[in-house]
Amino acid sequence: MNWAATMTLFGSLGLIFLIGFIASRRERTSHSFVFDYYLGGRSLGGFVLAMTMTATYGSASSFIGGPGVAYHEGLGWVLLSVTQVATGYFTLMILGKKFAILTQKYQAVTIIDFLKARYHSTLIVLLASFSIVAFLFSAMAAQWIGGGRLIESLTGLNYHSALFIFVLTVLGYVTFGGFRAVTLTDGIQGSIMFIGTLVLLIAVIIAGGGISNIITDLQEANPNLITPFGENGTLTPTYVSSFWVLVGVGVVALPQIAVRAMSYKNAKSFHRALMIGTIVVGVIMLNMHLIGAFARPVLPGIEIGDKVMPLIALEVLPPWLAGIILAAPLAAIMSTVDSLLLLVSSTIVKDIYINYINPKASNKKVKRISVGVTALLGIIVFLIAVNPPDFIIWLNLFAIGGLEAVFIWPIIMGLYWHKGNKYGAIASMLVGITSYMLFQSFYPEPFGMHAVVPSILLALVAYVSFSFITQNRV
Repeated sequence: MNWAATMTLFGSLGLIFLIGFIASRRERTSHSFVFDYYLGGRSLGGFVLAMTMTATYGSASSFIGGPGVAYHEGLGWVLLSVTQVATGYFTLMILGKKFAILTQKYQAVTIIDFLKARYHSTLIVLLASFSIVAFLFSAMAAQWIGGGRLIESLTGLNYHSALFIFVLTVLGYVTFGGFRAVTLTDGIQGSIMFIGTLVLLIAVIIAGGGISNIITDLQEANPNLITPFGENGTLTPTYVSSFWVLVGVGVVALPQIAVRAMSYKNAKSFHRALMIGTIVVGVIMLNMHLIGAFARPVLPGIEIGDKVMPLIALEVLPPWLAGIILAAPLAAIMSTVDSLLLLVSSTIVKDIYINYINPKASNKKVKRISVGVTALLGIIVFLIAVNPPDFIIWLNLFAIGGLEAVFIWPIIMGLYWHKGNKYGAIASMLVGITSYMLFQSFYPEPFGMHAVVPSILLALVAYVSFSFITQNRV
């Protein structure tokens, strides 16, 4: 075990846990547990909003899986990954102030609250709840695996022991801290990620003898590694372009990201988050994937892509500094998984239990159930993550595409098209999820694109056509 790296890494985790504990004590003074636990009281400033969006979106897929794929595919995957630069900008601009105003008017705590108030349909609530739970289990499993892989590579522990340590840490502070604990720690985590990725990229470039030497080494290994098309020429222009939808514009439909657009304090915070979030996401995503691609000549022969990041950090940095730097991807993973846990927990407790089972449940009972459900969800995902794949990124991208196919038009058209109705939304959700699952199962790259693109187009047709057909029934 590398004790210097391990101690600095777990020191960072201890600080995060302490902040979460302090935040949970603050929440216990609130009169509205649901409002604070799941939405942080709509009190986020611009910096914290930008960082919480960055840290939530920057997941194990971005920091462990993405660089692992870039290690094998080369600069083509770096080009594909920078489509994520627009994530925060598009999310806040498309949803914008109108979304915050409407969600406050509806007293919406979750994205499903918004859909329920906008469409007045129990079926939409149930479809949305099912979709969130089903797809986010896949996304959460990817985060669990990423955290386990990172700790495994750093400490020398076996994967299952490392996974167990990671799960205990995350469940501890998210279960008792809630949304405010998550967003407070996100501010720290986002800062660590910004600085850490820059330091690690510089160290990798130095270890490789400079950018020109690294490019030469990549070209000698395989000329395709320095082209936009990937090692085997599979990254076609059509496929790469489809990622502008999957990890760019379409991210607006992800419930775990959209809920952030409900929680800012004022217009000044909104505009500041737009600027800071775009810059931070751009720097982090570019740096992380360049690190993965540049690591191949420095540390060749890594077979499991998800181990590239921790192994290259230990190779090019002093152990104590590697531990601090590796707190960046671990922070991102923790931030994403705690946000996903809260989202699924709120879906079960707020959107199903309170709305349809026990509307008069006391604040104390809701709090007890929320904490219990969050902990139980974490345990279930831990069991799913026991047997991991070599590349977690595909789990995460599958979940992202599914959620976008279900939610994008009910959210966007619900905001901007007054003729959209519940029949159009139901049709869009059903067509979106059905077509996405069929494409993924039988035709995973239709017309050379990611399956999310035709699924979203079909869902749009369904939304518009059924809204027009049923106008007189509303």
